[in-house]
Amino acid sequence: MRGWGLGIGVLAGALFVGGAKAPESGITFTDVTAQAGIHFTHNSGRAGKKYLPETLGSGCAFFDADGDGWPDILLINGKDWTPGGRKSLPALYHNNHNGTFTDITRGSGLDIEMYGMGVAIGDYDNDGRDDVYITALDGDHLFHNEGNGKFRDVTKAAGIQNASFGTSAAWVDFDRDGKLDLFVANYVQWSPKQDLWCSLDGATKSYCTPESYKGTRCRLFHNLGGGRFEDVAEKAGVADPTSKSLGVAVLDYNGDGWPDIFVANDTQPNKLYRNNRNGTFSEEGMSAGVAYGEEGVARGAMGADSADYDRSGRAHLLVGNFSNQMLGLYHNEGNGLFVDEAPSSTVGRSSLLSLTFGVFFFDYDLDGYPDIFTANGHIDEQIGRVQPKVSYREAPLLFRNLGDHHFANVTAAMGAAFNRPIVGRGAAYADFDRDGDLDLLISTNDGPAYLYRNDGGNRNHWLTIRLSGTKSNRDGIGAVIRLQSASGKQSNMVHSGSSYCSQSDLAATFGLGKDTSASIEIEWPSGTKQSIGNVAANQFLTIDESRGMIAREPPAAR
Repeated sequence: MRGWGLGIGVLAGALFVGGAKAPESGITFTDVTAQAGIHFTHNSGRAGKKYLPETLGSGCAFFDADGDGWPDILLINGKDWTPGGRKSLPALYHNNHNGTFTDITRGSGLDIEMYGMGVAIGDYDNDGRDDVYITALDGDHLFHNEGNGKFRDVTKAAGIQNASFGTSAAWVDFDRDGKLDLFVANYVQWSPKQDLWCSLDGATKSYCTPESYKGTRCRLFHNLGGGRFEDVAEKAGVADPTSKSLGVAVLDYNGDGWPDIFVANDTQPNKLYRNNRNGTFSEEGMSAGVAYGEEGVARGAMGADSADYDRSGRAHLLVGNFSNQMLGLYHNEGNGLFVDEAPSSTVGRSSLLSLTFGVFFFDYDLDGYPDIFTANGHIDEQIGRVQPKVSYREAPLLFRNLGDHHFANVTAAMGAAFNRPIVGRGAAYADFDRDGDLDLLISTNDGPAYLYRNDGGNRNHWLTIRLSGTKSNRDGIGAVIRLQSASGKQSNMVHSGSSYCSQSDLAATFGLGKDTSASIEIEWPSGTKQSIGNVAANQFLTIDESRGMIAREPPAAR
């Protein structure tokens, strides 16, 4: 969160799409929060003490909590700093299959008060039920899914200890042994007792910047089996004590079949940990060109994601940064190097004034090219007094992928509700109404959560693929899915984490445009390779590592 008092060096430029024009899609995002039954307000704990965590905010998740095939919603909450205040809990909403949700938090086992930050979803014991990891300032929690929407706190029994400033997390089978391990990003060394007094005018307390606090190391919990974990961050080489980490993205950037880890750091260089395939990682952020911004300075990086946005077959990186710094859109050149394409594109110019937390690639119009979404909001309520062109509340941004490395800012066309300024933080996507297109969930800091339904009668075709591992981990996390259709090839790696402190649905949705069928190839973490030919579009598929296609379902009636 660098540059609170920096002037604006460059004004946001006019939209530029390299001569291409974004076709009208007719798609809008409709705010269905109230009618869906989502009633949630995040509690940052703010009470005049100006504690650093109050500027951040918590994440959110789409995941199938009860195994009925429909994405449910989990919203992470903070709490008051002093006992006896408001009772603030996370919120678990069950998907009723009709566009509405029911709050089932009470008695779920997730109804524990904590100063929560991030969430990651993964089936760590391969029992077919997705488990929940929540990072929290007062100690992280691992919840085992007991079935039927019930969870059990197994943190102590699992041997997981992270009494730190946990933020984003991601499940990843880094040693490809078939059991999910867990990477946890930590921010800075802070506690109420360690809180520093900072001031802009010398008289009244203001929020300190992260530069006021020392960094702290991330953690990597190796899954030992039997429900037990061991912190191997030090010996794995991912425990840099100077890191101030807010975002995590898992990717295979060198295409060797082993998951690598990108860590977005705030005012410290980003890290790119290359998997050495022997239980250790080598940090290559600087040599790969992703450690700094174009000017060679560490930026205020928040969320991150990875995808093959240009059909090159390579994993690229997307990073949300502080205001006046623009997004980072790092193109993987295929030789170990990344080039930031944002400064010379619409993506950079349109995001220059935004402070971006949640960020990800997703194909909102199902044309086969991953688009970019960002959730934005400043950390200083008074920023407009210092920088008149920067606002505390900011609208999200949506960039449509036009192909050939060009994006168009289509935010204005997404509807009035989508363009409403909010203090955006976490963000996730899923097809919650199972009509084929991807919907949005956004958390805000000290404010409501928003559920946006993808509307507009999109006529493009699609396939949604959920994996079931046998030799590999049950969720198929780390598997690479490749599709071949008449218009070309696409690829997507199933991954946990990404965005900021949030988790999107683990099912992979591929837009097919006008193509009506596709062939599928899957490379599983175990090394197993599968091929399935001539699959008709507009289906939800479940593919088992040993048995192949085990379920085909049509979309729900609109």
